Amino acid sequence: MFLTAWNWFLANIFTKPAWFLGLMVFIGCLLIKKPIFEAFASFIKAVVGYMIFNVASGGMVTTFRPILFALNGRFNLEAAVIDPYFGAAPLQQSITEIAGRSMSIATMAMIIGFGINILLVYFKKQTKVRSLMVGGHVMNLGSWGIIAYIVLMIPNISDLGAIIAGGLLCGLTWGVFSNLTVEPTQELTDGASIAIGHAQMTGVYIFDKLSTWIGNMDKKRGKEIKRIGEMKLPGFLSIMNDTTVAASIVMLLFFGGMMLIIGKEYMLSVDESLATQTWGFYLIEKCLTFVVYLNIIILGIKMFVGELTEAFTGISQKILRGAIPAVDIAATFGFTEGSVVTLGFLFGALGSIVAILLSVLFKSPILAIVGFIPMFFDNGGIATFANHKGGLKAVIVSTLIVGMVHVFGGGLYASYYGFSKFGGAAANFDIAAWHTLMGVIMKNLGTLGIALICLVLIILPQIQYLLNKDTYFLVVDDYEKYKELKAKKAKK
Repeated sequence: MFLTAWNWFLANIFTKPAWFLGLMVFIGCLLIKKPIFEAFASFIKAVVGYMIFNVASGGMVTTFRPILFALNGRFNLEAAVIDPYFGAAPLQQSITEIAGRSMSIATMAMIIGFGINILLVYFKKQTKVRSLMVGGHVMNLGSWGIIAYIVLMIPNISDLGAIIAGGLLCGLTWGVFSNLTVEPTQELTDGASIAIGHAQMTGVYIFDKLSTWIGNMDKKRGKEIKRIGEMKLPGFLSIMNDTTVAASIVMLLFFGGMMLIIGKEYMLSVDESLATQTWGFYLIEKCLTFVVYLNIIILGIKMFVGELTEAFTGISQKILRGAIPAVDIAATFGFTEGSVVTLGFLFGALGSIVAILLSVLFKSPILAIVGFIPMFFDNGGIATFANHKGGLKAVIVSTLIVGMVHVFGGGLYASYYGFSKFGGAAANFDIAAWHTLMGVIMKNLGTLGIALICLVLIILPQIQYLLNKDTYFLVVDDYEKYKELKAKKAKK
């Protein structure tokens, strides 16, 4: 009887991530004492939202496939879109088709990872971790990535081993790297008691430090820090504050430009639907189709992530008092002017274009095309921190670097793990910057490599603490006193 029940669970729920995620949300809602009818409603929204996400993710891949084939065929060039939504399907295909595993092992790793993050914060006096990841969409896609690395780099690892190793890496990376953003985010928001829990956490830390240095150098030279909010910008930039418009412009520039380079005749050989359409309208329609799927994906994510986050947050609040939640990078946009985000986006796009041109010039074997999500949210979010500490100069320097890292680092990442063969890679700044190194360590050292990575992650917050003993916990517990101490240090 037990075996029959277990086989039924494996076939109908465990191997179907939408149902498994819905079940997890349902249990989470019951644990925070929601009425059963509300828990059921959350279950339905989580399942349907995940199914919408899957449909739109697959649609993006299908839309891009003719362009990918045309690039490969005409220029013998392997191309990959560096974007979490374009990269979602390649992650799934790598886990299920290449490694032959179930996607639900990633969901199990996510649950374990969340539990480990809770323990890290619960024992914060010992671990020095002060932030708890609550962004369900980041945790969900992040667990897919970690599991993909493990099963691709260590193919002989068992499902149970992958779940445990994946859970450890998820929990440690979420807790440790969101912890890096506590001081920068508290200073930006003037003590709003949030940290960043997204895919540019190391980026926030690095560029906050770089921008502080740029600002300090200007002060030493007697120059005033020129923040973007204090400057007059052309009115036409305001249209870029609308994400649908901004995404459409990006897609037209990048994918429209790619199809113009490929040419009508070659595109016709890989996509017969062009025969019944005018070339110009075909280009525009193809590019805007990406934006349509992007909006559908966002709808699906909002449905299942809202329920997932509420269940996780409710559970964590019952266990942890006073923990800082690590939230989406977009939460920082409310602490700056829209023009800061727009200019960060534009300079980041410029950095990406320069890197793409260099890739073509030096005949890189893979062409990384940056999608809208990393281009907008990475550059816009990092620009917010950069402008706060170093003004316009820091925004320009930081986002130009971010744009180049997206292309060079993202291309290396997509190629190393083999995601490029599926046309995309789920890579924001953090992933493009250092996740390839994680794979190199795993491939060469196996499970010992995972242990080494975990050890480094455990040590990082200890180093943070040793560098700022007097203010480390004060920044969370009493921000006003933290500011006073920082001001005294600055005067010395």
